[in-house]
Amino acid sequence: MTERFLIVVDMQRDFIDGALGSEMAKAIVPGVVQKIKEYDPGRIFVTRDTHFENYLNTLEGKKLPVVHCVKDSQGWQLHPEIEAVLSKEAKIIDKYTFGSERLADELYQLSLGRELEIELVGLCTDICVVSNALLLRAKLPEIVIKVDSACCAGVTEESHQAALKTMSMCQIDVTEGHLAAPEEAI
Repeated sequence: MTERFLIVVDMQRDFIDGALGSEMAKAIVPGVVQKIKEYDPGRIFVTRDTHFENYLNTLEGKKLPVVHCVKDSQGWQLHPEIEAVLSKEAKIIDKYTFGSERLADELYQLSLGRELEIELVGLCTDICVVSNALLLRAKLPEIVIKVDSACCAGVTEESHQAALKTMSMCQIDVTEGHLAAPEEAI
């Protein structure tokens, strides 16, 4: 039997209604909440973009000079609507760059001797979602990986679409808002 895992990427305050927030990001919150409710709580991984006070001195900070997601700040916290539906069984992974090798390694270990399907949702499609999807594809070449385009938002609509196209070209299934039937949720 295939075990379904959900990866919720960086649904943090700074990306939704904080320093780097956008209307596109706000618009996906209800869909991501619904998606979380469809999955077994023990099969949900949540990433948090994590920076420190020296952010502006990092390579990323020099290329994107907007302080965001500083560890323990309000902007680093998960959005309240996301936090409200997450179970204590969900695994939260702080990541210090766009993609998380730790996430890929943990899912690889879970895949040994098991059949998995992985779905990604979150922010930003064109930076952290695509980075994690491609890391997972490289680490798990035989696993079905999906991205729900209706539960992702990019920096711009154009860059969102470009990231979806890139993922599709790398054999990641891009879906458009499929909501699982209740019996699929477990």
